Amino acid sequence: MNATTNTALTTGERADLLEALAKQRHFLRFTTRDLTDEQAGQRTTVSELCLGGLIKHVTSVERNWVGFIQKGPSAMGDFTAMTEDDWARRADEFRMLPGETLAGVLADYAETADRTDELVAALPDLDAAHPLPKAPWFEAEAQWSARRVLLHIVAETAQHAGHADIIRESLDGAKSMG
Repeated sequence: MNATTNTALTTGERADLLEALAKQRHFLRFTTRDLTDEQAGQRTTVSELCLGGLIKHVTSVERNWVGFIQKGPSAMGDFTAMTEDDWARRADEFRMLPGETLAGVLADYAETADRTDELVAALPDLDAAHPLPKAPWFEAEAQWSARRVLLHIVAETAQHAGHADIIRESLDGAKSMG
C-alpha cells in the first residue's frame, strides 16, 4: 500500500498532523518551481542557505526524527560527540554539492515524506516516547512523544519554507504567497 492510499484512510489527529505537514511541504517545494539546478544552489542573502540546501536539510531532519520515533535516540547519535568532520558533513546539508540536482533533491524529499506519512498512519501510539539524544540544545533527560516529534517536523518545515520564500524572492522576485 502506498503512502497516498494508506494516509487517505487516516482520520482524526493523525490526519490533522499529516495535513499540516503536507501544507508546509508544499510551500517549501513550491519555492523551487521553474528553477535550474544552478539557481537552486545559489545563495541570495548573507546566509549560507540556498533553496536546494534547505530542502536537503529538511529531508535530513525529517528522516532523522522519524528514525527517532522508530528507534529512539540511537537513530540520531550523540551530538555532543560530533567531530569537525561530522559538523562539516552536516553543513553540506545546507548547500547543493557538485553533481546534485534539484530533481534529485526533490525526489529524495518526496521519498522521505512518503515514509513519514506511512509511519504516522501506522503508528500504534502517538504517545510513545523516547529520551532525546544528547545535544547541547536539548534539556537533559527530556523525552519526546511521537506526537511532539511530528509537531516539531511540521514547525521545522514551516520555518524553512519561510526561509525559502525569502531566498526565492531575493533570487528572482517570485513569491510563494501574495
